[in-house]
Amino acid sequence: MNSDNARRFRAALIQLRAGRAIADNLPKAEALIREAARGGARYIQTPENTTLMELEPELVLKQIQPESESGPLALFRALAGELGIWLHVGSLGIKVDGERIANRSYLIDPNGAVAARYDKLHLFDVDLPGGESYRESDYNNPGSKAVVADLTIDGVPARLGMTICYDLRFPALYRALAQAGANMIAIPAAFTKQTGRAHWHVLVRARAIETGAYVFAAAQGGLHENGRSTFGHSMIVSPWGEILAEAGEEPCVVFAEIDLARVDDVRARIPALKHGRDFEIEIVGTSGETMRQAS
Repeated sequence: MNSDNARRFRAALIQLRAGRAIADNLPKAEALIREAARGGARYIQTPENTTLMELEPELVLKQIQPESESGPLALFRALAGELGIWLHVGSLGIKVDGERIANRSYLIDPNGAVAARYDKLHLFDVDLPGGESYRESDYNNPGSKAVVADLTIDGVPARLGMTICYDLRFPALYRALAQAGANMIAIPAAFTKQTGRAHWHVLVRARAIETGAYVFAAAQGGLHENGRSTFGHSMIVSPWGEILAEAGEEPCVVFAEIDLARVDDVRARIPALKHGRDFEIEIVGTSGETMRQAS
C-alpha cells in the first residue's frame, strides 16, 4: 500500500425494505452484501432491524433466538468470513431475559468473529400525529454502555463508535464517542418517513460536523409489509459534513471512498473536541437554583 493510500478504503451501505418474515429478508440482505463486496467495499453496514420489521412484539419473539442460537447472526458471520470483509449488521432482534428483546448491533471481522456488540441505548416511545405509535420500551431492554471498537480495514487502523437510530437525537453520546477516539461513527437506522423528511439530513450531518468523524448511516426505506413507512436516504457523510453518498427510498448499495487523514485535518482546523468546559447553569428567578453541567 503506497503512502497516498495509507489511510484509505472503500465503504458501502446496504439499504433495505425488510418485511415481516426473517426467512424472506435474509436472502435479500445477503444479495446486497455480496454486491457491495464485489464493488470493492471492505466495510459494509446494514440498517437497523436488518432481518425483520414487525410491530407486534409477540410476532417478533416467535422468530428470534438468543444470540447463541441466532441463525441470522450465524449466516452473517459466515458471509463476512467468506468475503473477507468487516460486516456491520446494523441491528438484529436478540431474545434476552426470557421474553424481552435486545436491539443489538454486531461488528463482524473478516474472519467471521464478532468483534463488538452494541445494544441500543435510547428507546423510541412516541405517539405521532398521523396515528403511528411506537413503544420500544414495552418489549426492548435498553443498552447500558456506549461502545467504541478498534478495527483494521485493508491495513488501515480505525476506531468505530457504534449507535443505532434514535440515539441520533442525543448529541452528548456522539461527543463522548469522538472524545474516546472514534474517527468513524455508525448510525444504522429505520427512521420514520415523517421525522426523516424533517430531520434526517440535518441530524446526520450535524453529528459528523460536531465530531469531525465520518458517519455511516444505513437505513430502511419505503412502505413495509407491516404498514410502516421508513425514510431511506442511507448516507455516508465526511468529517466536514459533506454527503459523499446517498440512496433514495429503494433497496440498493451506495459506496464512498474513505480517507481517515481527513479526520485529523478537520479536527485540527476546528478543535472543538478539545475546547469543551465544565460549567454551571444558573436558573434566574425566585428559586435560586444552580445546576452543574459537564460539557
